[in-house]
Amino acid sequence: MDNIQNESATDGRFAKGLTWLGIALIVFGVLAVIFPLATTIAAKVFIGWLFIVAGGFQIWQSFSTREWGGFLWNLLIGLLYLVVGCWLAFDPFSGIIGLTVLLAITFIAQGIMEAVMANNLRPKTGWGWMMFSGLIGILAGVLIISGLPSTAVWAVGLMVGVNMISSGFAFFTLGSAAKALGEKSS
Repeated sequence: MDNIQNESATDGRFAKGLTWLGIALIVFGVLAVIFPLATTIAAKVFIGWLFIVAGGFQIWQSFSTREWGGFLWNLLIGLLYLVVGCWLAFDPFSGIIGLTVLLAITFIAQGIMEAVMANNLRPKTGWGWMMFSGLIGILAGVLIISGLPSTAVWAVGLMVGVNMISSGFAFFTLGSAAKALGEKSS
């Protein structure tokens, strides 16, 4: 079984697929960084549609189990999802500040957790980088919150773009490694 997995992992198509995925993510990430407001709005509208679909399913499910004691609450949750989803999806500029605050709070919380982890790892190798990453996360979150409402225009889109670029480099590197592994095994 391992031989089959190793053969497929070193197959030329597999390596090319990873490489092209990496390139695509890098290109889309760069576009997201260049156009952060458009990316922020697209991300917010996408989240809105997720809420609309989830709300529709929740409402449908509540009516398909009317006998259940939680019918009313299930229906109300579905309606809440539907209303919030419509608000996010159909009013492009609404909710951007809330989404930005959520992003900033996430950065601060992640930064605090990384700093605590780094402190627990000290004096092991790499603890300093973890602490640095934690402090950067906290700083980024504080800067985003302190710059509201103007940071709402670019913060989410920029972070989506940076994440796509980072993932793109990771997939590109995996594709290159798989290609090199395939060439060695040939």
